[in-house]
Amino acid sequence: MIVDELIRKQIRTPFDYRDDLDVEWAGHPNWYFRISKFSIPFLKHASVPRTHFLNEGVPDDLRNYVLKPLYSFAGLGVVIAPTHADIAAISDPSQYILQERIDFAPLIDTPHGATKAEIRMMYIWPDDEPTPRAVSTIIRMGRGKMMGVDHNRDMEWVGASAAFVV
Repeated sequence: MIVDELIRKQIRTPFDYRDDLDVEWAGHPNWYFRISKFSIPFLKHASVPRTHFLNEGVPDDLRNYVLKPLYSFAGLGVVIAPTHADIAAISDPSQYILQERIDFAPLIDTPHGATKAEIRMMYIWPDDEPTPRAVSTIIRMGRGKMMGVDHNRDMEWVGASAAFVV
């Protein structure tokens, strides 16, 4: 269950998730977002888009960046090629990142035209192993400016899938 989705879609549950419930939580969604978006500015590699926290400065060429809230789901609040007015409207810049914009190439031939793909992989590095190990993948496909189902609703052969690591 993603709390943001319940609120956004106004889904009523037979309980209040803020009550003292006799359940085990798999983890708070912000834990994922904290790892996912919060860590990107600290990663320096040719495969990682240059990213910094918004409160660390604003480049002149905003058209080459994507503005992302640290804690959002399914692309909510993401602004591609933000303007200086978009930046000025943010009350707490420490809760946003600016990420170098990536132009995905439409490489996957489908019955409905070429489709772009983004492959995300999660690695873990157990203390007793010499190298990291891929444990999870997701492939997001789309033809629009953003990947994912919410941003390509009226299209076929888009959305998300999984990949196997051999």
